[in-house]
Amino acid sequence: MDSRTALVVIDVQADFCAGGALAVPDGDAVVPVINALARHYQTVVITQDWHPANHVSFASQHPGQDPFGTIPLAYGPQVLWPDHCVMDTAGAALHRDLHVPHAAMIQRKGSNRLIDSYSAFLEADRTTRTGLDGWLAARGIERVDLCGLATDYCVAWSALDARRFGLEARVIEPACRGIDLEGSLAASWQAMMAAGVARVASV
Repeated sequence: MDSRTALVVIDVQADFCAGGALAVPDGDAVVPVINALARHYQTVVITQDWHPANHVSFASQHPGQDPFGTIPLAYGPQVLWPDHCVMDTAGAALHRDLHVPHAAMIQRKGSNRLIDSYSAFLEADRTTRTGLDGWLAARGIERVDLCGLATDYCVAWSALDARRFGLEARVIEPACRGIDLEGSLAASWQAMMAAGVARVASV
């Protein structure tokens, strides 16, 4: 892969895989695909959901609310999730079989208790940057290829924000899995295609 393209591996963590607190169906299947894929890239970034135990997106923090419901927050509607990817817990760890030894950076997100963070580029308030855009720009990256978990949330939000920051973006479908909460998977693909994100089977 040319030096202007980076692979961004989204949230391949224990809690999003089999047995985890917020397991994505068939999530483990992306691991060997990503391991093989990453060998073709000079620049690889791995993202990691990294929440405090009292994060606002956890249903447990809202008495009477159940996981997967939605509540209004200052920045807009917020899906409530089971407690997941809590800092320094086994669930927040990268999948034990993920092997990308040359990854240049781990981008942690979601550590602000009051704001959720799906995207690798912007938190859910849509103004707070993670810094990834600047990090990529400093390295001359013009295109990102995205993969990981889950297609319809963190992968899609990251792809859409990559386009907002002027990057070309491709989502490598065999290296992703989705949650598909009330049609979210089809809606996310539609939004990504409308924004100019390429949907590819290989690179």
